[in-house]
Amino acid sequence: MMMDVRKTSQKRPHPFSTYLSDFLIGSMQTLTFAVKGATFGIQNQRGVGDFRNWSVVRPIRVCMNKNDNGTNPSGLRLGKRVTRDTEMNCARVGFSAIFGSSSAKARSVRVQASDGDIEEVVPIVPQGKSSGTVLPFVGVACLGAILFGYHLGVVNGALEYLAKDLGIIENTVLQGWIVSTLLAGATVGSFTGGTLADKFGRTRTFQLDAIPLAIGAFLCATAQNVQTMIIGRLLTGLGIGVTSAIVPLYISEISPTEIRGALGSVNQLFICIGILLALVTGLPLAGNPAWWRSMFGISVVPSIVLALGMAISPESPRWLFQQGKIAEAEKAVKTLYGKERVTAVMRDLTTSSQGSSEPEAGWLDLFSSRYWKVVSVGAALFLFQQFAGINAVVYYSTAVFRSAGIASDVAASALVGASNVFGTAIASSLMDKQGRKSLLITSFSGMAASMLLLSLSFTWKVLAPYSGTLAVLGTVLYVLSFSLGAGPVPALLLPEIFASRIRAKAVSLSLGTHWITNFVIGLYFLSVVNKFGISSVYLGFSAVCVLAVLYIAGNVVETKGRSLEEIELALSSTA
Repeated sequence: MMMDVRKTSQKRPHPFSTYLSDFLIGSMQTLTFAVKGATFGIQNQRGVGDFRNWSVVRPIRVCMNKNDNGTNPSGLRLGKRVTRDTEMNCARVGFSAIFGSSSAKARSVRVQASDGDIEEVVPIVPQGKSSGTVLPFVGVACLGAILFGYHLGVVNGALEYLAKDLGIIENTVLQGWIVSTLLAGATVGSFTGGTLADKFGRTRTFQLDAIPLAIGAFLCATAQNVQTMIIGRLLTGLGIGVTSAIVPLYISEISPTEIRGALGSVNQLFICIGILLALVTGLPLAGNPAWWRSMFGISVVPSIVLALGMAISPESPRWLFQQGKIAEAEKAVKTLYGKERVTAVMRDLTTSSQGSSEPEAGWLDLFSSRYWKVVSVGAALFLFQQFAGINAVVYYSTAVFRSAGIASDVAASALVGASNVFGTAIASSLMDKQGRKSLLITSFSGMAASMLLLSLSFTWKVLAPYSGTLAVLGTVLYVLSFSLGAGPVPALLLPEIFASRIRAKAVSLSLGTHWITNFVIGLYFLSVVNKFGISSVYLGFSAVCVLAVLYIAGNVVETKGRSLEEIELALSSTA
């Protein structure tokens, strides 16, 4: 029997604060191992898990109008059971109808069941909590981001004290090795992460990565000589390099389309939190010089929790589908999004993979004419990010704040770190509203203006009475601008624009570019400043930011509100 089902209305989605609060709750429950069996949902709103899913009593075929070649507009070939009369009477179903985009409303769709009968697909009215649980698993992954930030920042406060203990207080070369060995290890790790993620899967790679993170931290905490310390730093660098590649990759592949930007940018937020934690952890050093060992040893705990958490986290459905593990992919989708969405997501994965049964790409494939254009965008974003001067601003922030009368190094670092965290939190709330591209352009524009202000505060004599205040203002505005786009967006955007076949390796290549550039800047930055002066260097950074705006405007695509499969299909059609 045929019957009409009228459209139903949806409530407006709640602001990002709802998602963030649920995320933090989910993270804490994960850390206390209460994640098993927990269900996180958002009642009566279109949020995580509540996707206005379709319910079908029995297996169905969606009826669509066919093109002349016997396929529907999305490229799927229709089954032979669908008659022309049936096709003409059936409603077209698009991605927005299936996934419940922000503007979509629930509506009835006629479908043909496997026995040939025509049925109505009736949307279910949400009842209470969703059966999907994305947020706790994003929380587990973000432990890797916290460790990333923590290991980057922990040596800053501890270096002087560990140098005294290890007898190298007068040897700045060995101290430099302790600092830079982490970057060298991270460079290797970032290239390795993609290969491991393709071979063993995302969750297993996290577990493997926890080994060098934990061992490296333990060696640093117990080191009695500089050689052991350097080995420990190398291992932790290897670990955070892998982490830098797989955290944004995993989050992007398990996040719902409508909040993927918010959840993806949480990666950068937790890196900033990790850096702040390293700063706070160093506060007892003034009263206890041996505390530096505890600072390194503490990080063993989240490394172990990361490995245990990933043991109960679902694998990326997209990776499982690529491996031909269809049943496992369906199980992962059910865990992440709820059983109501399994059919829709699996159909989406099938659509994106049609006509592309190629094996995973090799490293040389990234440089082929087919992929190089999009891969170069990923590498360029990280080049602009580093050459825009973020390391210089952070390095000189202490001296800048001293010129303004702020004598406490801890206070200066805390202000910079707090600005970074605050800006990243704002970016998370805007990512799925304003879009990635617009935030990048806004961010680099603000950074260009801030760098110009910093440069002028050092050179214009008319501004001399206010130079200290202007320098502090320029520094804070620069960090805020950076955290709005240039900081969080590249790591989020890369997994979105890369095709599934090259995604892991292309992300690794781009992150490798990041670490190599970071290492080179750290190596030569002071020499360049001594030769040209800090004002000229800041002016050069401002010019780089302007170039970044022009490049982004002409080469970066907008990805907000589109599934990874839709983005891949769109980019491949224009390649």
